[in-house]
Amino acid sequence: MSSAGFSQETTASSAVPDPSAAVLYVCADRSPSMPELASERAVEEGQEFARERGLRVMEVVTDLFGEPDPALRKGWQRVRALAAAGAVATVLVRWPASIAPEATHEYRYRETNWLQDQGVRVFYTWAPLAASSVER
Repeated sequence: MSSAGFSQETTASSAVPDPSAAVLYVCADRSPSMPELASERAVEEGQEFARERGLRVMEVVTDLFGEPDPALRKGWQRVRALAAAGAVATVLVRWPASIAPEATHEYRYRETNWLQDQGVRVFYTWAPLAASSVER
């Protein structure tokens, strides 16, 4: 789970993160009949993606699905704090909508651009996206 209270104005650290250090971010819609299934799959898939690529998941950060602006989610604030502190070099997410729904894609671009400005890569772990998973 994530911790709270990280400012969006955090500046980048001069520390260079271990290139294998990753954070796995999970924000998945919950089915009424199986509320944990999507999150469990995202974690399993993310862990496998990391293993196959020699990445170490330092932390799994989760948010409840629903808030379209990632900057307002406690978990995403934690992802930003880790990136700003130089603690991770990679953010793993299952698919782009985990960061922001397609209807609010401008939030996703804002966030992925900010991460890239910090020197942090974004990879999508869902198999159809994994081959070309860096957000541009």
